[in-house]
Amino acid sequence: MATLRYRNPVDVRFGVGAFAQLPEVLRGRPAVVLTFPEAEVTGLLDRTRRMLGAQLRGVIADVEPNPGAAWVAARHADFWRRHGDAVVVAIGGGSTIDSAKALLVRPPSGDFDEVLRALRAGEAPPVARALPLISIPTTAGTGSEVTPWATLWDRAAPTPTKLSLHGEALWSEAALVDPELTLSLPHSVTRTSALDALSHALEAIWNRRANPVSDTLAVAAARGLLAALPRLLADPRHLGHRTEVARASLLAGLAFSNTQTALAHSISYPLTLRYGIPHGIACSFPLPLVWSLAQGAAPDRDAVLAEVFGPQEADPVAALRAFLGSLGVPGDCAAHGVPPDAFAEILRGAAAGARGRNFIRPSP
Repeated sequence: MATLRYRNPVDVRFGVGAFAQLPEVLRGRPAVVLTFPEAEVTGLLDRTRRMLGAQLRGVIADVEPNPGAAWVAARHADFWRRHGDAVVVAIGGGSTIDSAKALLVRPPSGDFDEVLRALRAGEAPPVARALPLISIPTTAGTGSEVTPWATLWDRAAPTPTKLSLHGEALWSEAALVDPELTLSLPHSVTRTSALDALSHALEAIWNRRANPVSDTLAVAAARGLLAALPRLLADPRHLGHRTEVARASLLAGLAFSNTQTALAHSISYPLTLRYGIPHGIACSFPLPLVWSLAQGAAPDRDAVLAEVFGPQEADPVAALRAFLGSLGVPGDCAAHGVPPDAFAEILRGAAAGARGRNFIRPSP
């Protein structure tokens, strides 16, 4: 049997009240907070200011959804000039945490364009220095708080594309996952975030990099989301349901932190860039199709996938399609505004992409 490895160095604090442990994990160090604009309106930013007091050296509260490379490039030099001795505290969803990860790395030249040139060339960017990161997710879905990569959207390129920043410097020092912070999420964000997590869980299973630890985490995450998400959407203020979904999202993040994603995510990137489909929908509506392609590719993967719905389910692909349909996510690409011929082209391109090559069937 081949030697298998699972590694995740993040200090995870999970549960209601975990946010209050921020001063403890900071250990007296100065902090700069990155967050989303609504954090001021909801009182989250004021709560953070009171908690940190004089430790708080600065706030950046204009993080944009699906962070663009241009947004980071415009702020990178000033960020390092002002906050080069601080711990970066990212409070928000995946866009906030990914933006923080992009800002906290400094290339040898100090110019973020050096990072962009490497990413556009498909190379790992050089990192001369990096700041510590504490991640505090306010959504339940992206898993970015426990992964070593970040997504940037290069909209200024001749062909707009997704860039993936990956490296040891991008692991969070600590992740404070407090389900109470997700209570104010609207229905749409709750649904799309959780469906992103479901995709992470399944993608970690039909993956060439899967191992027994990631399998255990992924199955628990998928089963948790299938059970808890409908209950949460029916009763969004229920802290117990929020906790179940947040836990499942965390487990999915821990699973794919070692496997990366696979074909469904590779399909999703052009769907978001070209058609504006929200990421959680773009990666989840193809899941039944990808599951059908995964079936029979590897007996051990079939066995793990069978644990998601259990042995009583004779047709898990149909069960997944019905589950997504019950949440208002049809599996037909045309229902999302994507012509079938365009979707077929996207599928072919996705299979050849970096994430597509993680999929267990070589040529879907």
